[in-house]
Amino acid sequence: MTLRPRALPPLIILTALIAAALPACGSVSEAVKLHMMPLEQLPDEVRAAPASVRTAYQFAAANPQVMEELPCYCGCGAIGHDSNYDCYIAGVESGGAIRFDSHALGCSICVDITQDATRMLKAGKSLAQIRAYVDSTYAQYGTSNME
Repeated sequence: MTLRPRALPPLIILTALIAAALPACGSVSEAVKLHMMPLEQLPDEVRAAPASVRTAYQFAAANPQVMEELPCYCGCGAIGHDSNYDCYIAGVESGGAIRFDSHALGCSICVDITQDATRMLKAGKSLAQIRAYVDSTYAQYGTSNME
């Protein structure tokens, strides 16, 4: 008499596959978690702006470590901006209060750079990859405010 191996029920196989995939899913969701400043903490003129501008301000205010590493190519270096962060934030007081800059309210290049950075971070791109993309995409509009 020969013994034949028993087939595993499909439910057991499916459960094992899902359990194996869950840790990978957890690490991916952590990598794309982006911080956003609550809308009610933004100045009135920003809250009245189009949704893309509001979202860019929310992202910029909550992610200075990203924004300070990205240049802007709109010519704002001439007004003292040193990064894309400066297009949104004029300064942070010692107590943590943020002074917003109104520049990005009327500048689509600033907002587009921030939207690209947000999208690329969600896609898992590194800050170096994002910077390279910003440089290659926006250099046609002017000089970097980080040079």
